[in-house]
Amino acid sequence: MYAELAAPLGQVLGDRTAKEFASLRIETVGDLLRFIPRRYLSGTDLTDLGTLVEGEHVAVIARVAKITRHEGRNDPGRREQRPGRLEVLLSDGNGRLTATFFGKSHLLGWWERQLAEGVAGVFVGKVGSFRDQLQMSHPVFAMLDAGGHIVATSEEKERIAALATGGLVGMYPATAKLPTWKVAECARLALSALSGAEDPWPGWLREEADVLGLADAFAAVHHPASLAEAAKGADRLRFDEALSTQLTMAYRRADAASHTAQPRRALPDGLLTAFDARLPFRLTEGQTEVSAAILDDLAGSRPMQRLLQGEVGSGKTVVALRAMLAVVDSGGQAALLAPTEVLAHQHFQTIKALLGDLGGGRMLGTPDVATDVVLLTGSLTANSKKVALLRAASGEAGIVIGTHALLADRVQFADLGLIVVDEQHRFGVEQRAVLADKASSRPHVLVLTATPIPRSVAMTIFGDLDVSTLAELPAGRADVATVVVDAASRPAWVERAWGRVREEVATGRQVFVVCPRIGGRGDGGEGKGVVELAEELRSGPLADVRLGVLHGQLPSDTKDQVMADFAGGDLDVLVATTVIEVGVDVPNASMMVVWDADRFGISQLHQLRGRIGRGGHPGVCLLISSVPAGEPARDRLDAVASTRDGFLLAELDLEQRKEGDVLGASQAGSRSSLRLLRVLEHADLIARARELAADCVARDPQMATPGFADAVRATELLASGDWLERN
Repeated sequence: MYAELAAPLGQVLGDRTAKEFASLRIETVGDLLRFIPRRYLSGTDLTDLGTLVEGEHVAVIARVAKITRHEGRNDPGRREQRPGRLEVLLSDGNGRLTATFFGKSHLLGWWERQLAEGVAGVFVGKVGSFRDQLQMSHPVFAMLDAGGHIVATSEEKERIAALATGGLVGMYPATAKLPTWKVAECARLALSALSGAEDPWPGWLREEADVLGLADAFAAVHHPASLAEAAKGADRLRFDEALSTQLTMAYRRADAASHTAQPRRALPDGLLTAFDARLPFRLTEGQTEVSAAILDDLAGSRPMQRLLQGEVGSGKTVVALRAMLAVVDSGGQAALLAPTEVLAHQHFQTIKALLGDLGGGRMLGTPDVATDVVLLTGSLTANSKKVALLRAASGEAGIVIGTHALLADRVQFADLGLIVVDEQHRFGVEQRAVLADKASSRPHVLVLTATPIPRSVAMTIFGDLDVSTLAELPAGRADVATVVVDAASRPAWVERAWGRVREEVATGRQVFVVCPRIGGRGDGGEGKGVVELAEELRSGPLADVRLGVLHGQLPSDTKDQVMADFAGGDLDVLVATTVIEVGVDVPNASMMVVWDADRFGISQLHQLRGRIGRGGHPGVCLLISSVPAGEPARDRLDAVASTRDGFLLAELDLEQRKEGDVLGASQAGSRSSLRLLRVLEHADLIARARELAADCVARDPQMATPGFADAVRATELLASGDWLERN
């Protein structure tokens, strides 16, 4: 069955038609069969015109009561004649509806001949209104003869005629080249291409899940006899998506449990103890509790597989560092994988600062328990890279911090005991596996994320990991007030924002100014970018402050220097892109201005806002936007301004932008690996699939069931595609 569904669409439809589906991301027979109608229309159910509601897509069978033709007129201000209008009054005896057509005289004549008064027809379109009267503008139609048969013949009109038989016709998402009628016909051809191969799920599983067989489900969604049947078919296809992801996670969990790991226990008088004694602050209750769970995992003989999620500033780095030090105590090494060089450098500097001389290596004057901390990134000089590689390979470096450079073949470890992956959504499972292969025995894995994750998403993305959450902010964190600045209706507020920046700088504080792009109109953007805004501020409202610029196209050494200058207090204002979104820690920064804030998502704005208020000084975040109130983008900004609850904002964000590619690297909803499943809406289904997936693994631990193996393989291919392409 999987082989037939994976067949290229061109084998069934021909290459020319198959290419027309590319814009819909439909490449295989299975893709097309899982492309189900948005809604179903029934000619018999929708003939009472008195029940129509504005905004609905409907199919109605009605009789033409009256036709009124209005010829176009010459317009003195235009060279062409204004189009004419044909108003067709439809009636079914219970209500009335006007169908309106616009066009030149010859088109009006053609429509008028087709739409004879007293003749019944099927009309399909969206119900609108004009002068408080319901109408359809340019509906698709087909006229019926006295026997109820279609008058004109064409593929489109034959599909419309099917509405008159009382059955359901699916209305598919369509494109200019693929009207819904053509999609329906192609789906019929794809359905007929299936040979009746065995269902991928065993009978016991289908019975437990109470779902249709797969072939029956495809037939039900594309040719249903009733809405209930169509819903039952869609339920099976959603279940397949949920079970495929949960099977993949369940087998990963089983695989991890089947391996042994070297227990890593901190020494009573070792590095971790020395570090704890020097901490200038007390761990929060949450940090203490999560650390205890992680240290218990590390001391076990099964490899730890844990996700640590926490709000920006919740203290994940300290918890992760304590885990790394416990591993170093046991004679092993820890590797921290960061998604960007800026973040890798930030981690390196933060950890070095926290450790002090405990991170000075085996040098004269350092404590006996000290270890070396090295940084490995792609931009290091050849000599620096060579030194870092040697320290990692020899075991001299207990902690190795780096970017994707850590995945290179030449990077070796003496005894890799723990992998810490920061911002897991920037990586895939494959990157974890590549790093794990560098260990002589199965390493422990700790995944960090500052993005609050709803439970249903965590089950889908991180179903192979145990989840811990840090919700409590460390003592001394200041509150951050967030205000939306309406640049369109109150431009004076923007000037006041820059005045507020000057005031903040005058008190000795620092300010982030964040833009959604590097260049403005010059590189095709609609508004100001970092470069343009920075120049405007330098020559205008912020001429008297020390201002720096940071974005991804700068050379690595320049980026490092700018960030170091800002962190060191040599710059007052940093105008940057979202390169500062994750991990950049400047306690003296107490204010942020987000330019064109409507171009960011909810979670991203929340993440950015977390860069300020980290040093005990009250923070203020100004979201500047020209989007008027009531627009979805403005609603996002208002939501961010109304709460600092990251988990609440994460739910709102997910609702607005869909799931994103929850299995791969893409974060845009239009690229989702899940075609039908919505992780918020179908949380209960995902939870049930998780239970059934555990039963599947218990019954078939070797993945001998072909359908299980195919589902896992297909899911992993979806997850790895983006990463493989990037590399």
